[in-house]
Amino acid sequence: MKRPVTLFTGQWADLPLETLAEKAASFGYDGLELACWGDHFEIDKALEDDAYVQSRWDILEKNGLKCYAISTHLVGQCVSDAIIDERHKDILSDKLWGDGDPEGVRQRCAQDVMNAARAAKKFGVPVVNGFTGSPVWHMLYRFPPTTDAMIEAGYQEFADRWNPILDVFDEEGIKFALECHPAEIAYDIYTAEKTLEVLNHREAFGFNFDPSHFIHQLFDPAKFIDAFPEKIYHVHVKDSKVRLDSTRSILGSHLNFGDNRRGWNFVSPGHGDLNIDEMIRALNRIGYAGPLSVEWEDSGMDREYGATESAAWVKKNDFAASDVAFDAAFADD
Repeated sequence: MKRPVTLFTGQWADLPLETLAEKAASFGYDGLELACWGDHFEIDKALEDDAYVQSRWDILEKNGLKCYAISTHLVGQCVSDAIIDERHKDILSDKLWGDGDPEGVRQRCAQDVMNAARAAKKFGVPVVNGFTGSPVWHMLYRFPPTTDAMIEAGYQEFADRWNPILDVFDEEGIKFALECHPAEIAYDIYTAEKTLEVLNHREAFGFNFDPSHFIHQLFDPAKFIDAFPEKIYHVHVKDSKVRLDSTRSILGSHLNFGDNRRGWNFVSPGHGDLNIDEMIRALNRIGYAGPLSVEWEDSGMDREYGATESAAWVKKNDFAASDVAFDAAFADD
C-alpha cells in the first residue's frame, strides 16, 4: 500500500486553512502537515478550546484530508540559537518575541515547543516536526580559531535546553522530528550522530528527513536514511538543483533564494537532483510507512501549478517493497 502524500502548509500560511484545504484536495493531496503559524494550527487556541481542535478536523474532513503531523519550525529555531536578532523577530509572534531579550525569547519559545507536544496529543497526531536552532552554527568555518571544546560546549548547551522539552514529549507520547538543515544543531550525518549522542539517543527525538538540504551539501540523501533507520519519524519531499559552473558558489554568495547567480536553489520536486527512486528504496528498507509530505519551494514556478504537479509526481514514484524474491518462480517445486 502506498504512503499518503501530504502538503506542508508552511509556505501557504498567507491563505486561510479553509481555502488551502480546498485547494490541496483539488491538487490531489491526501492530507496536510499543518504549520503552527498563520491560522493553520494555533497552539494556544488548541490547548484552550476543544472546539478549536475540532474545527481543524472539520475543515480537513470536509475536504477528504488527513493529518499526521504538526510543525513548529519557526519557534523551534529560536530555542537554542546563539544569536537572537531581528531575523528571529520577523518569524515570531509579538507574545514570543516580547522585549527581545535573547534569553527571554529562548525560554518563551522553549515553553511554546513544549505546548506543541501537548497540542499534538490533544489533536491526535504523533509527530511534531521542527527546527532546534544551534549554539554552534556561527562557528561552522572554524575561523576565527575555534576549538573542539567550544563545539562540545555548544552541543551540551543544546542538550541542556532541549532535554526538558523532550521530557514533555515523553510525557505526552509524542515524537519531535528535527528537520536536519543548515543553521540547525544537526545538518548532515556526522552532526546528526553527535546530536543523538548528546541526547543519549532518547526515543522522543528523531528526524524529519528532507533530502533537499543534503543535495546541495553534495552527499547522498539515501545514506542519511540508511544511517538512522530507527530515527526517521517523518519525511518531506523537497528538491534542490546544484549549478556549479566555475562561477557560482556552493555557499550561496549572500544572494536570496531563487537568484540565478546562486550555486544551488530549491526547486519543485522532480526538477532538481533528487533521486526519488533511491529515496523510496531506502525508505522501504527501513519500513517507513508514514506520509510523504511535499514541502513546496520554487521561486521560479507558479506554486499552484507546482504543487499540483508535485502531488502526481510523488504518487507516481512511490512504490512498496516486494514481498517475494524476483527469481522465486524459477525455483524447483
